[in-house]
Amino acid sequence: MKKAIYPIIVGLLVVAAPFLMDAFRLNLLAKYLCFAIVALGIGLAWGQGGMLTLGQGVFFGLGGYSMAMYLKLQEGGLPDFMVWSGVEKLPALWAPFANPVFALATAILGPMLLATLLGLLVFRQRVRGAYFAILTQALAAALVILLVGQQGLTGGTNGMTNFYDLFAWDLAEDSTQRGLYFVVAVVLALLYLGARQLVKSRYGRLLVAVRDGEDRVRFLGYDPATVKTVTFAISAGMAGLAGALFVPVVGIISPALLGVVPSLELVVAVAVGGRYALAGAVLGAVVMGYAKTAFSEQFADGWLYLQGALFILVMTLAPKGIMGVIKRARTA
Repeated sequence: MKKAIYPIIVGLLVVAAPFLMDAFRLNLLAKYLCFAIVALGIGLAWGQGGMLTLGQGVFFGLGGYSMAMYLKLQEGGLPDFMVWSGVEKLPALWAPFANPVFALATAILGPMLLATLLGLLVFRQRVRGAYFAILTQALAAALVILLVGQQGLTGGTNGMTNFYDLFAWDLAEDSTQRGLYFVVAVVLALLYLGARQLVKSRYGRLLVAVRDGEDRVRFLGYDPATVKTVTFAISAGMAGLAGALFVPVVGIISPALLGVVPSLELVVAVAVGGRYALAGAVLGAVVMGYAKTAFSEQFADGWLYLQGALFILVMTLAPKGIMGVIKRARTA
């Protein structure tokens, strides 16, 4: 009974949020939940599988740009940034994204395919630990350089913004944003339940075994590279879907949102929440997102220091994150 209390409380808070918050704050909460989806994937890959990925912004960006391309093509004619860049004809790369099914499929399957290819190349060479983390970080930096350099295709440094309609719904309307909030919340809940079942399954136990003793798992006849690649691909798909949801919620996608620093912030959020618990990853993303907003509003010149201090405080007093504190309180 006690275990059921927490999901019930969370569910009630999610349903009550639109009635307790104004449109601006609700939109911020929807943004935090988008980041929570990415954090959930990081918690699965890092917390359960031991893969410290510092480049989830890559997969988030692929999903975000896929959705942004679809939204831009709904306006008719050339996207505004192409006109400013002197592009006279819609690039062939853009044409398929006029189809929403293709755009959404690309947002999810594109990151999963990239993660699968990267995983097969890297994990079979037994690259792990800090080397894998640095590799994913370099991938994020490379993607930012690519996006900035392709002004006519991606909008360059400014990225893409000024989205107006989603499936004939006006994105500027409060009712549309409330609907998007519920969509994001439901998607997060379903992904969390799916990830939880995965962790409890035989595969999940094998994943944890790979995290704790990869060589021992290999000696037992299993292939750790395959196990890690599948998990890495799932986490990438989550990040891509989060990016696709983020664009209509926030109204912008740019290289600044998917580089090395945003990727590191998400890892920090997972660590604060507790990387060994999937709920901790979600909680950490929401807490750090809220802290970032609150600190930046109250202390415009020093909010980064306060955010860093929060991370140090949690890691010093609670090495297993906020969820570690909650579990100790429940067993006390």
